[in-house]
Amino acid sequence: MTTPTPRKILITGVSRGLGRALSDAFTAQGHAVAGCARSAKDIESMQSEYPDNCDFSTVDLASDSDTGEWINALIKRWGTPELVINNAAIINENMPLWEVPYSDFVNLINININGVFSVIRHLMPHLIEQQHGVIANLSSGWGRSVSADVASYCTSKWAIEGMTKALAEDLPPGIAAVPVNPGVINTDMLQSCFGASADDAQAAEQWAEIAAPFFLSLDKDDNGNSMSV
Repeated sequence: MTTPTPRKILITGVSRGLGRALSDAFTAQGHAVAGCARSAKDIESMQSEYPDNCDFSTVDLASDSDTGEWINALIKRWGTPELVINNAAIINENMPLWEVPYSDFVNLINININGVFSVIRHLMPHLIEQQHGVIANLSSGWGRSVSADVASYCTSKWAIEGMTKALAEDLPPGIAAVPVNPGVINTDMLQSCFGASADDAQAAEQWAEIAAPFFLSLDKDDNGNSMSV
């Protein structure tokens, strides 16, 4: 079996769920992972558990200034990633849209949409200088369809689909932006929506066995294409 060429991969929301599962899968294959999460405790744990070529930071993606400082510092000490997976997202408690507290809606938008934008805008000059790279923005089945009681989350993921596909139109040759529906995976987020029935979905670790090679296979030819794991 041919050993894959090590790549530098950046993942947001790296400490839990899909982000953590992907980090495990990528590092097991010898790739270097950098990432961020809001939990300082989780990040400290990951820094001690993962290989030295990985780099993890505590960052609030809802803050554009914090995101910019993190990315600029990361580039200087770790380098420019070749694959970027914008995974970080939250979901509100299930309820009709008009019952969602305004502050909860704004917080979700700040993380799920504005956070992705901040990562892209601070990273893009470095990717352009590098002249290659793939940005995979995690959408959802609820970024291509809708359900009751999750309108705020649907809003954010439909926005990710549109933003990513429009971004793809602006990119120079060699760089791709791809909206990716990860599928239905048993994570804390799914548990919050479906309760115990979420246990019927596949575990994040099982999903990552398929998802990791899928993300690594994305290239410039996939630019702008809505894809699913």
